[in-house]
Amino acid sequence: MSYLILYHLLTKILLGIIWCVVVQSKSLMFQPLDCADIYNDRSWGSGVYLIYPAGPTSGRYVYCDMQTDGGKWTVFQRRTDGTLNFYRGWEQYKNGFGHAAGEYWLGLETIHLLILKKNYELRVDMEDFDGKKLYAKYKSFGISPMAVNAELDGYRLHVDGFEDGGAGDSLSYHNGSKFSTYDKDQDMYEGNCAVSYVGAHWYNSCYWSNPNGLYTWGADSQFGLNWRSWKAFVSVKSFSMMIRPVNLI
Repeated sequence: MSYLILYHLLTKILLGIIWCVVVQSKSLMFQPLDCADIYNDRSWGSGVYLIYPAGPTSGRYVYCDMQTDGGKWTVFQRRTDGTLNFYRGWEQYKNGFGHAAGEYWLGLETIHLLILKKNYELRVDMEDFDGKKLYAKYKSFGISPMAVNAELDGYRLHVDGFEDGGAGDSLSYHNGSKFSTYDKDQDMYEGNCAVSYVGAHWYNSCYWSNPNGLYTWGADSQFGLNWRSWKAFVSVKSFSMMIRPVNLI
């Protein structure tokens, strides 16, 4: 009888080990490119997740919005309360900064790597200090999609197919523009838009939107977190830019 009990005990232990190995192997094999992959793997809650835009060593934490407009959104820019300084130089905008659980910028290079794998749409969400929430949506979004070297191309913005969610269109003016920071001036203005308006953006000459401008707590300021087609130069309270693959299954 004791041998039979020992046999069953060892069998359970062995099956447990096999199960753990299988689960761990599956976990190691699952390397989601974006939040849509995570959603499709039956993770439906909004929050911070790990994605792999360029293979197993490229893991980056992002905030996934799994509720808005059907979910599956990978957030690459997030402003909520002014706790993080967004007036930063080229290298930080290239590589990213902040924390996905709060305010952050994912990084131009990471965003570019994502759009090389899939076709994406863009949604820009914002809220004012009265609690009113509006958005703008673009059916096509890319960053230097055809460039051999995206950085040399200036991480050039491509947006098309505007859909109005009440906020109006303050991004199409920037279509085709290179990204500029205070230490890398690539705009069409005779000066430096990033310096003049204390931000970093795909400035043209200079802007209709300033998503990385100063957080001015609703003040009327040209330096603020502005979306001019809605609030002119009155800074909004929160702002996010997020992408989702088109032709979702």
